[in-house]
Amino acid sequence: MTEGMGPAYEDIAEAVLAAAARPLPEEAAAAARRTMVNVLAVALGASRSPQVTRLAGALATPSGVPAAPGVAGYARAADAALLTGFAAHLDDFDDTHLATVIHPGASVLGAAWSAGWSAAVPGTDLLTAFALGCEMQLRLGLAVSPEHYDRGWHITGTCGVIGAAVTAGLLGALERDRLADALRLASLQTLGHREAFGTEVKPFHAGKAAANGLVAAEEAARGTFTAGAGGILPDIGDLLRALAPDRRQPHQLLDGFGSRWELAANTFKPYPCGIVAHPGIDAAVQAHRQGVDPAEVTRVRYRCHPLVPELMGRLDPRTGLEARFSAVHGVAAGLVHGNGGLAEFSDAAATDPVLSGLRSRIELCPEEAMPRDAATLEIEVVDGSRTEWPVAHARGSLLRPLTDQELIDKAEALVPGQAYSIWAAVSRLGRETEPRTVQALLEPVRQEVPVP
Repeated sequence: MTEGMGPAYEDIAEAVLAAAARPLPEEAAAAARRTMVNVLAVALGASRSPQVTRLAGALATPSGVPAAPGVAGYARAADAALLTGFAAHLDDFDDTHLATVIHPGASVLGAAWSAGWSAAVPGTDLLTAFALGCEMQLRLGLAVSPEHYDRGWHITGTCGVIGAAVTAGLLGALERDRLADALRLASLQTLGHREAFGTEVKPFHAGKAAANGLVAAEEAARGTFTAGAGGILPDIGDLLRALAPDRRQPHQLLDGFGSRWELAANTFKPYPCGIVAHPGIDAAVQAHRQGVDPAEVTRVRYRCHPLVPELMGRLDPRTGLEARFSAVHGVAAGLVHGNGGLAEFSDAAATDPVLSGLRSRIELCPEEAMPRDAATLEIEVVDGSRTEWPVAHARGSLLRPLTDQELIDKAEALVPGQAYSIWAAVSRLGRETEPRTVQALLEPVRQEVPVP
């Protein structure tokens, strides 16, 4: 490693291949299985949305790779990866690594969906490729955080392409130098700005990351570009400087790689919106269940982490996608409905006069000392009385993670009748040696594994 520059891409490729040659530690395997079940369910849940349907129609071909989970028809491999990543991130209901705010599952699922279709590797290898794709993008995220995100980049798009290239490269059986070239090519295709939050372009970032990573692996396999191609392909130091010019930590890329797993710190959302707003929704749901009448509420002081107004500051969303970036909408929905599911973040909910009226009475009050996973609602009602509703750790956070059963219940709500089958199929991956594809995980299975 050159001081201040980071390891060479060959070093990263070597570390990835070495980790892929060993069995996944159970901690990493369990995190990979949970991530895969969650992101498959989220993608399936979004498969019939107008946005996915419209994009699928534009990308359809007579033959090729199955278009995406739950979507009929075919697409070119890169387009199927794009559509799958797009569907997996559309509802903002996918996994989140809290330290980097990366959603690692979407782009890696897209890459695995397309690259694995023709490869059909053993189930153990499929799970390992998925896990290492997630892990590598999280390591890159740590190396450029927090500056990269603070500069306005959508870190899921910029780091996700590297994870997608790792997954596609492993499924394509690339040797070290070819995998290194795939990573170089992927590093030239990072994309995504936070200005797109609340629009269809945000999930498009995850989809394009999947497609770009897949194409990088395919072109590296063909030898289209190599490290000596006129100096065109950068090394990791160039990528780190581009993503975080002033504060980068190259040691995060490989320190403890294969033994310390950032994927183990991945979390799963109980609500389809920006994760920093989840503590406020939890508090609102508690207040609803304890009998607070939203019609009587005159004012709500929403004490929160400063990232809440920065990322979730929309005060009057007009669409469901915009509502996913409105913290006041999430609190209003929790107070009125006692829930924060897809129905509460639909287009109809965004324009509901009851919710919009209540949103106008909610004030965001950021506090530097408030933890990211905490919030307090101070609710005042018409008789002048006030109550406080604190949440120390949001549901789904690292200190209050969703259990396996809660994850299955979430999947069942998204894809009724399929959750237990998907859980069983993914659970088998770690011990399957026969060829397996992501598509096969969605086929009905006859024998279920024990449910936690």
